[in-house]
Amino acid sequence: MHVLIACLSGGGRQSAASPLTLGCHTMDDGVLITASGEADITNASRLETYLRRRMLPGKPMVLDLTLLTFMDSNGLRVIERLHTSCSKEGSALHLAGVRGMPARLLQITGLWDLLNVHDSAADAVHAARSGAPPAQSCASSAV
Repeated sequence: MHVLIACLSGGGRQSAASPLTLGCHTMDDGVLITASGEADITNASRLETYLRRRMLPGKPMVLDLTLLTFMDSNGLRVIERLHTSCSKEGSALHLAGVRGMPARLLQITGLWDLLNVHDSAADAVHAARSGAPPAQSCASSAV
């Protein structure tokens, strides 16, 4: 299932909301969410609602950000709150494919080292299923 998060005004034109498309694949042992586009102030609350509604108590969530091109502090807070919620419920949030500006934002805020970040969705799903910590990612090394 894919959902495009953008508002349409009365005239059928897209509002100022940044484009964000989300997909969900429920697995027996967790959920895989894909995000593409931008996560920012214009759609962060809808992003958080979407993610929270798909959380499975006690089961890991993999958030594939390979196609996420932009994230501001509002998107960052969504990830931080989701990570905290998963931890409180005895589960884990695994991020996959974090690159470019979103990766840099996680790194400079120090969240990169606190989160389960993986190079690919396949790596994240494998780690989520096995409960293994992520391998050191190339994107996390200092430049």
